[in-house]
Amino acid sequence: MPVKSDYFNSGSLRLHYLRWGNPAGTPVVMLHGLRGFAATWQSLASELADEYCCYALDQRGRGESDWGDMADYHTDSYVQDLQAFVDHLGLERLVLVGHSLGGTNALEFARRNPQRVMALVIEDIGPGSSNRGDGAERIRREMKSTPLAFDSWAEAEAFWRSSRPNLTADALSSRLTHSFREKDGRIGWKHDQQGIAEARLTIEPIDLWPAVKSVKCPALLVKGGNSDFLPIDTVNQIIATNASFTAVVVDDASHYVHDDQPEQFNDAVVGFIRSITN
Repeated sequence: MPVKSDYFNSGSLRLHYLRWGNPAGTPVVMLHGLRGFAATWQSLASELADEYCCYALDQRGRGESDWGDMADYHTDSYVQDLQAFVDHLGLERLVLVGHSLGGTNALEFARRNPQRVMALVIEDIGPGSSNRGDGAERIRREMKSTPLAFDSWAEAEAFWRSSRPNLTADALSSRLTHSFREKDGRIGWKHDQQGIAEARLTIEPIDLWPAVKSVKCPALLVKGGNSDFLPIDTVNQIIATNASFTAVVVDDASHYVHDDQPEQFNDAVVGFIRSITN
């Protein structure tokens, strides 16, 4: 499926994005997670491309986008970038899809711009996920222990295999292609690993309850059945608090649902988006 690569400016940063699909279709904007990249949404975009125009942003410090200051790797800056992105594209109404960090940014954007968001898909994050629990502690351990570079591609692959044992072969290949670059004989990250890690360990995550309570559009929560990051009790509390939300649990998936079980994830998300927009 053809994909277009392009750039725009958000403040002083030049940010990169990908576009797939029907230019006349309903816009679907996709936001990756903490150490993700725009191309992580290739599989979902392929399923939507006939009917929708899909955009995926390399958020600041990731992929082919410029790196920012560590102090600006927080929700307010990400949401300002997203605002600049949709303004650049001229999108008045859109569907937002976000995984983890991207889910936080999608929810907060929707709180600030309720008139622009027709539907939300939030993958495996909710209030409290980033602050407490086994998943939050795992992320903190990873941020402290992740090497800044590897001596070989084999070492880089071994890192992702050990960190994400449930990745499909396609998801692993995508991470090797889009997470790393070779320089001076070593394999380094495309994203700002040091700055992102320091920010994650020192900047207090935003309280997501105000955003969750403010959602008025249809919203789908996608939880990994084996996720350590989004407890089922939080899912049930969100649904009890705001009737705009529904939820689906994807079996045999960790926090990285779209990487672990792409067919089930795509089926749930595509079905939801079609039910709202058709």
